[in-house]
Amino acid sequence: MEVRFKNSRKEYFRNTNKLPLQIGDVVATAAPSGHDVGVVSLTGELVRLQMKKRRIAWENADLPIVYRKANQHDIDVWQESRAKEVEVQKRSRELAIALGLEMKISDVEFQGDGSKATFYYTAEGRVDFRQLIKDMAKAFSVRIEMRQIGFRQEAARLGGVGSCGRELCCATWLTDFRSVSTSAARYQQLSLNPQKLAGQCGKLKCCLNFELDTYLDALQDFPKTDTKIHTERGTASCQKVDIFKRLMWFTYDENPMTWYKLSVDSVKEIIALNKNNERIEELEEYAIVSDLPSHRSSANSDMELLPIEEDSITRFDTPKRRKNKRKKSNKEAQPKEMQAKEVKNANAEPKAEQKAENNNKNSKKQPKNVNKAAELKRTGEEVLKANKELKLPIEQPTQPPINTNQPPKKNPAPEANTNSKKLQQKQKIANTKRQQNPNVRRNLDPFANKVNKTKSSNNDKQE
Repeated sequence: MEVRFKNSRKEYFRNTNKLPLQIGDVVATAAPSGHDVGVVSLTGELVRLQMKKRRIAWENADLPIVYRKANQHDIDVWQESRAKEVEVQKRSRELAIALGLEMKISDVEFQGDGSKATFYYTAEGRVDFRQLIKDMAKAFSVRIEMRQIGFRQEAARLGGVGSCGRELCCATWLTDFRSVSTSAARYQQLSLNPQKLAGQCGKLKCCLNFELDTYLDALQDFPKTDTKIHTERGTASCQKVDIFKRLMWFTYDENPMTWYKLSVDSVKEIIALNKNNERIEELEEYAIVSDLPSHRSSANSDMELLPIEEDSITRFDTPKRRKNKRKKSNKEAQPKEMQAKEVKNANAEPKAEQKAENNNKNSKKQPKNVNKAAELKRTGEEVLKANKELKLPIEQPTQPPINTNQPPKKNPAPEANTNSKKLQQKQKIANTKRQQNPNVRRNLDPFANKVNKTKSSNNDKQE
């Protein structure tokens, strides 16, 4: 079975006691000194396949065994030792810096029984850490083991997520770390940008080697990129290669700004002609204008149809501009509005002409007095008298000038006029009564009529 320990460390054990174990069970396994605690990650025939990948013999008798399922005491000791690892790592780094050692302690792992601690470190060269081991043994009171690992192995132990969005290959399934060079990026036509080509370990990504063999096989059919084509116009050199589309771009040495796209077969044909001391006139004869060939129908072979946009690879490259469409739609809508206005104006023009003609006719018409004078002339009766009557000017009513300084006169409301008349009548009656009885004072308040009546009646009785 396969047992997983801290991070991505996995080892294989034999279940000699035939314990009923499943994936996820915590077990106590054999160790060089004492015992270790881990979690079962794989069982059955899949373990044999994994051992073949890692080139571990299945029938090897030296494989360690599984003691038992971990009891509560084993789990408590295991968790206590795991809780110490962060503080021990910080203290060990301080000790290494104090001794001036050029090394980086990346991880610390305690054994399941807490009797041993393994320190994983990275360094560019050999490091003499004998004094460091003595200082750490005094500080931590455990047996110390130092293991040097590479930068890729450090990333595999720590784990993480790559730029592709998946878990790191070295932390999941990659076991052998091959050397990766920049030539792998050149063969695949990738930009030599270290920020994009480097992984979390700081080295070139291991995935650059995954498709390198297929690119090398495809490039065998391509001419070399340093080959030059000789034409009557001048020599041309290769600038770019597209392996998937089997295309090559050439430019004249005199005019490097204009690029000509040629297929691999046409380039081979031109190179064969150059070997026979023959030259073509220009590269335009073999240049490809568009990537999409024109489709012809079987019925009308003479008529060429436009290329289908759904089949093009670059149909999503150019973004669609919706704002321009709105502007165009507004521009198209404006002429329609102008046409509607022109139609309205055209309908209104004849009406205006009719009104003008009617006005002219009315102006040409003579007044009734003139018609009467014409009739008198025809009849010959009293023409002079009619002319004298007609010569009299017609006086128009003159309006008085409007004085803007004076405020406009307000017409009093009819109700107010009636109320003022009633009050005047009451005042007259009161004055006559005062003249008759000067000692009596009448109150004109309508609500005090009763009181005034009583007072007046009492005065009459006294008199």
